[in-house]
Amino acid sequence: MTVLDPVSAPDAEGRPRRTTRRFPLFTRDTARPEGGGRAAPGDAPAPARQWPILAVLLTVGLGLLLTALDQFRLGTLLVGVALLAGAALRWLVPDVGMLAVRSRFTDIVTYGGLGLVIALLALMVQPNPLLEIPFLKDTLHFTVDG
Repeated sequence: MTVLDPVSAPDAEGRPRRTTRRFPLFTRDTARPEGGGRAAPGDAPAPARQWPILAVLLTVGLGLLLTALDQFRLGTLLVGVALLAGAALRWLVPDVGMLAVRSRFTDIVTYGGLGLVIALLALMVQPNPLLEIPFLKDTLHFTVDG
């Protein structure tokens, strides 16, 4: 094998080809995210192979249904808990199928952060909030009065 220049590398057949650090004009493929493999063996039916994303989506759907049926606090709390469960699945289960969208760290931070914010807002919703944060009321009065 002959290397033509410092930026040549062999292709699959062993022939040298020129590689460059430039991005290609057209994307031909994408890298699968870490943990993006099947959550069950390949001979299992499709729903069994994607059980993590189905569990999260069904729980979010149930939460949205409860919200539409005038159970706002319970429905939004269920949506937040579903996203927190998605973060936990992404952290604990090695292959989560389509639940893996980005890198493991980014998915955990995104699912966990959104789930925590939605759950906290569901607990603070008026009337009769289940969670009261004292400095928020003072901050709101300061910004409105001042």
